[in-house]
Amino acid sequence: MSRRRQSHFANRTRSAEGEAAYAILSAVDLTEFEASLRGFAPPAGVPGALEALWYERRGDWDRAHEIAQDIAGSDGSWVHAYLHRREGDLSNAAYWYRQAGKPVARGNLDDEWRAIVEALLKTL
Repeated sequence: MSRRRQSHFANRTRSAEGEAAYAILSAVDLTEFEASLRGFAPPAGVPGALEALWYERRGDWDRAHEIAQDIAGSDGSWVHAYLHRREGDLSNAAYWYRQAGKPVARGNLDDEWRAIVEALLKTL
């Protein structure tokens, strides 16, 4: 991935107090995120939910699940639901959709992946 494209994902800055802060830029779209899948690691600075989806799309479901388990809140629950649906554990997926406050998805899994990524990118 080019440096220019990586800069879309994260720009590390220093606050006045000297603490590292991450400013996630909103210029990334689904096409750029999908292009990052050709790399060896997720783009620096992406939130955990997007990182989990990146690993799942690269075929590493276990790593994606480990990441999703550590994400609090509805985004983590939504990704967690998708992952269990992807593995075929529909009852577990239904639990996580409820935790996320989302309806149980029934459509194409690849379309759901893209919808979640797009929704998460819009929150950056």
